[in-house]
Amino acid sequence: MEPIIRFKDFGFKYKAQSSPTLYDINLEIYPGEKVLILGASGSGKSTLCNCINGLIPFSYEGEITGSLTVNGQETKKASIFKLSKTVGTVLQDSDAQFVGLSVGEDIAFAMENECMPYAEMIPNVEKNASIVGMQHFIDHVPFQLSGGQKQKVAIAGVFGNDVNILIFDEPLAALDPQMGMTAVDLIDQLSKDKDRAILIIEHRLEDVLYRPVDRIILMDKGRIAADTTPDELLRSPLLKECGIREPLYLTAMKYAGCSLDENENLCSLDDLKLSEDSQQKLKAFFTHEYSEPPKASAEKVIVFEDVAFSYDGKENVLEDINFSVAKGERIAIIGKNGAGKSTAAKLLCGLVRPTKGRVLLNGKDIKDMSIKEIGEKVSYVMQNPNQMLVKDIIKEEVGLALQIRGRSASDIKEISEKVLKACNLYKMRNWPIDSISYGQKKRVTVASMIALSPDVLVLDEPTAGQDFRSYTDIMNFVNGLNRDLGITILFITHDMHLAIENTERAIVFSDGHLVAADRVCSVLANDEVIQKANLKQTSLYRLAVKLGLDPEMAIDHFIGYETMQEEAADE
Repeated sequence: MEPIIRFKDFGFKYKAQSSPTLYDINLEIYPGEKVLILGASGSGKSTLCNCINGLIPFSYEGEITGSLTVNGQETKKASIFKLSKTVGTVLQDSDAQFVGLSVGEDIAFAMENECMPYAEMIPNVEKNASIVGMQHFIDHVPFQLSGGQKQKVAIAGVFGNDVNILIFDEPLAALDPQMGMTAVDLIDQLSKDKDRAILIIEHRLEDVLYRPVDRIILMDKGRIAADTTPDELLRSPLLKECGIREPLYLTAMKYAGCSLDENENLCSLDDLKLSEDSQQKLKAFFTHEYSEPPKASAEKVIVFEDVAFSYDGKENVLEDINFSVAKGERIAIIGKNGAGKSTAAKLLCGLVRPTKGRVLLNGKDIKDMSIKEIGEKVSYVMQNPNQMLVKDIIKEEVGLALQIRGRSASDIKEISEKVLKACNLYKMRNWPIDSISYGQKKRVTVASMIALSPDVLVLDEPTAGQDFRSYTDIMNFVNGLNRDLGITILFITHDMHLAIENTERAIVFSDGHLVAADRVCSVLANDEVIQKANLKQTSLYRLAVKLGLDPEMAIDHFIGYETMQEEAADE
């Protein structure tokens, strides 16, 4: 069988850069294969796929060496139009992909290009929208949707393409956990077509491995570091070396002192055969008391009292919301896409005001405060970085808010350099913002807000598009602000890893209502809450069940162990 994609001694250097982004790529991908392209930010994984779909060199100019053929045609001699007949791509930045004025029009775009009859097109659009749970939004404007809803529309859009290579660029970045599982299921279904190759670009390894992949191509510094099976990669030290987070259940096994070589089928927790020795070590680890949960301050910095809110004055998107956040707490705000999480954050920031009830900030009703007054106390990092970026150069963007507040040039330089280093952006400080990836833009917006050291920091999906190394740098810095300055942190997130490792409590929304406000271990062990909020059982939960242990206790003790490790590192 001939490969559908063949790289031979391939390299690429962007026009604006002095050194190549890809080096010596030799890779063959065959019809019917489902391949995960894994790597940290800047590793070259997105560039690799942009070479396949023709964005390189036809949209992003640069110097190509070697050969790349797709369906037998040399890409540098083809065109984007020709390649689009073969390659379909779901972009990480959904806004960059929309062409229709409504969800239905956008899903129908590829079908219209193929001149599909209208009577045939309409049921196809409805079917594809239903597959991703967007059947009730067909008349909506795409740009008014939440980040996760936009991603669903983009995925539905590629179903209209009859192509034999499908590329998914970080398809899980903005999806809630259950919808992420649905997306992985959908991709798996598409991979059943043995004439089609599926390429998934992701760094969320555990989530992708919810369904099997044939191969993993691990990218590092523009080169292929590994081309292997999931099981072999999980046993190797390469994940840590290349800045990729391993699955949580493997982390627990390592903490417990288990030898991974003794256990079969590491890539599938359901099929994992634990040795007797590993079972005993894990049971000891999950039942050991490591630390008392931290006690919250009595001082309430945020209070929502009977809050309701409507955008159109007719239908409430939030109803009867009551919760409080103590000074210095780290809170995960979680729930399904469109549940009201971002709306609650907008209420806190004063961007919108309650239709009913009160939002109190340091005991003061925000209706009596201007946005400027609230902005001095609350910093909000939006989910979409493109909606926040103003300046052309990275260091100028990070220093902008400090400049507006009248800080001295020396203060701006000192603070900006500190946060640029913490967010792994210092080497790129003089780069144009237009030249960096979506995930790197996300880091710039985080850096610009944490530079202000506010009383409350709200981070909307801070880990979307971030590799483990960048995620760790950002979280270490944010947690340092919390620990050293007492800044209250609210993470609006779908990332259960973040909730487990970096927060004390979770506030859970579902369909505009508050369904839980409890310790993270309690929320993630509550099947009813998980179902209502479109969460999923973490691999720690499933591992505890496999061992016959109480999941809440196991998650609690895992969090306690990690807290103890962090405290020891700080000392």
